[in-house]
Amino acid sequence: MFESLTGRLEGIFKKLTGRGGLSDASVEETLRELRVALLEADVSLAVVKEFTEALGGRLVGQAQKAGLTPAQQVVTEVYQEMVHILGDHRANIALSSKPPTVIFMMGLQGSGKTTTSAKIALHFKNQGRRVLLVASDLARLAAIDQLRILGEQIGVPVIGPEPGVTRPQEMYPAVRKRIAEGMYEIVIVDTAGRLTIDNALMDELKTLKSLYSPKESLLVVDAMQGQEAVSVAASFDQAVGVDGVVFTKLDGDTRGGAILSIRSVLKKPIKFVGSGEKLDRLEPFIPERMASRIIGMGDIETLAEKARNLVSQEQAEKMVRKMGNNQMTLNDFLEQIQGMKKLGGIEDLMGMIPGGASLKSKVDMQLVEKEMKRTEAIIFSMTNEERDHPDLIDGNRRKRIARGSGTTVQQVNQLLKQFDQARRMMRTALKSKGNRSLRSMFPF
Repeated sequence: MFESLTGRLEGIFKKLTGRGGLSDASVEETLRELRVALLEADVSLAVVKEFTEALGGRLVGQAQKAGLTPAQQVVTEVYQEMVHILGDHRANIALSSKPPTVIFMMGLQGSGKTTTSAKIALHFKNQGRRVLLVASDLARLAAIDQLRILGEQIGVPVIGPEPGVTRPQEMYPAVRKRIAEGMYEIVIVDTAGRLTIDNALMDELKTLKSLYSPKESLLVVDAMQGQEAVSVAASFDQAVGVDGVVFTKLDGDTRGGAILSIRSVLKKPIKFVGSGEKLDRLEPFIPERMASRIIGMGDIETLAEKARNLVSQEQAEKMVRKMGNNQMTLNDFLEQIQGMKKLGGIEDLMGMIPGGASLKSKVDMQLVEKEMKRTEAIIFSMTNEERDHPDLIDGNRRKRIARGSGTTVQQVNQLLKQFDQARRMMRTALKSKGNRSLRSMFPF
């Protein structure tokens, strides 16, 4: 995510390291480099100009702030201005005072609109709200079936067209009746898209919007489209009206131009960002956290939230006690690996750790993921007794485990050695910290 832009920004900040002061000449040089970096990241020219002019106003002629190096001062000001460009504050979905809250989903074909509808449904279901999905995309044959399958996966009901219905507006009476019967709090309407914007699509959307009177009209855009995504958003807003934007495929966007441009150009907030196909890969958009990721400072708060959702404080402290008493097992080791995968995988985790983004180019991510899968296979090939008591694994057992996991005895030996080292390291770390709870050791 934004690796190209983040790498350029980190290089710019690094050049300021070791300088004795922040002169006007060094500020001008930094602004020129930032301008080039943002333009190469496909940020719109108007936004680049606004960004660098505002940043220059913060830095040129300003005395160096006490306690900050030149690099730290520039990073601080770049971060603050980037937060402003991205929207200053988190923009939540506006909920109706009288349920249901209708959310109207729009977007071109291929933007991920149907999957995003299901992701948002899961987001609200996890908050304990009653959600209904409306499959009104009659233009794409597989869209209705796709939404129904996704609805089954997340346990959210889906209403689609009755036999003989050919226009999505004909569904409205049945949807209204279903809403009244089910007392739903959130109704998400998935609409049709096209490969390109056309008048027929806009007319259909305007008709549906007048029927459903949505509280929120969300536009789903593909982050990998760059400035084309901004143009698409402007066209939808002019023709139908947009209340907020959802960016998809952020994991494939190495530049970040669209997400940095759209708030300034469209004057509408970003509500969610999605990365990956899995239905839990959707995050509320928080400008402060996104700016921190972009400049290479990571996103510890989001990482902590994800960790809290996976592991309760009681579970975490139980694990710490086991580590402190040297009782950590290979089952615990396996749970930690699977927990990392649930957090989004090693690549996403590195992007959330300060300085981790710059390490991505130096680490073979595919090799790391491959080794994690191999570790899982080896542990799965062990008996429960062997996982609880690795000391029992003698030469014959190692051969059997290697055969069962499709690995070599040397690889099994390597895993057991790594596990023993990790167990001893954690025990030593806990003793040095007085066996404090995991909550006080880590940011979650």
